[in-house]
Amino acid sequence: MHTIEELQELLAKAVSAKQYPNQPAELYEPISYIMAMSGKRMRPVLLLMGCELFKGDIQKAIDPALAVEVFHNFTLMHDDIMDKAPLRRGKQTVHEKWNANIAILSGDVMLVQGYILLLNSLEEKLLRPVLHVFNETAVSVCEGQQFDMNFETQAAVSLTNYIEMIRLKTAVLLGGALKIGALIAGASTAESDLLEGFGEDLGIAFQIQDDILDVYGNPDKFGKQLAGDILANKKTYLLIKAQELATGKDADELNHWLEASTYQAEDKIKAVTELYNRLGVRELAETAMQSYAEKAIKQLDAIQVEAARKEALRNFAAQLVSREQ
Repeated sequence: MHTIEELQELLAKAVSAKQYPNQPAELYEPISYIMAMSGKRMRPVLLLMGCELFKGDIQKAIDPALAVEVFHNFTLMHDDIMDKAPLRRGKQTVHEKWNANIAILSGDVMLVQGYILLLNSLEEKLLRPVLHVFNETAVSVCEGQQFDMNFETQAAVSLTNYIEMIRLKTAVLLGGALKIGALIAGASTAESDLLEGFGEDLGIAFQIQDDILDVYGNPDKFGKQLAGDILANKKTYLLIKAQELATGKDADELNHWLEASTYQAEDKIKAVTELYNRLGVRELAETAMQSYAEKAIKQLDAIQVEAARKEALRNFAAQLVSREQ
């Protein structure tokens, strides 16, 4: 079994070795740029871990793992345009460094590149089941993004609808990556479904943690604009819970900041953060995050392989929900 760090190193080498055409430079340079950013590459790592869990050959899973990573970065490139995000992993986003049209087109090519990696690497018997998971996952991610955009114009969103949105937008890709790895290793449908469920619940926990870090994270470690969600009135676990709990003056103050069109950014961040502190929403979010992490571990426990083979995934889950970036 490989360590997480060893799998990250394998993937880093694979990303570096991947060559794109030189021309047109404006189409391909942004792909190399975003793929070179030093993220944790947790989705392709999970694919490799899913493969190893069932004693599969991870060399056969490297290109499918790259396909998942290329697809994920395609979604980030387009999401950043929609969110008008200035930073990604501490660096300029593609649309800021080049422009939105270039980012859209480069992202489109990345999606195609993901399919090329799968088609060129998978055995015939695996191609249909893996593409089925990949396609279902891709559609779910787009559905989640649309729900997220719909929430921008809704005054109130239920926590139930929010959790379903983050399940689609974020969590299904973790679950899908694990399931693809399991399928490549020859796992049964029942076992690969359990592993997919582990990934989805872990993904929900991951996104709730991301919501917390946006407000309370260390700006030197987070890699994105801190409190960007507050400034954008983005529906997060923290905001939705605050809207549920706020009454009287707290409700009036929260609504004031949500409706304000002119303000100093630091004033809004300070006021909304203080509201969150008074309402205890950080602690409630952390409890919810831990609950989903525990649900994930229960599904991992139900998989019938030796406990020692699951240890890396347990450690991965622990790192994910205790991270600072």
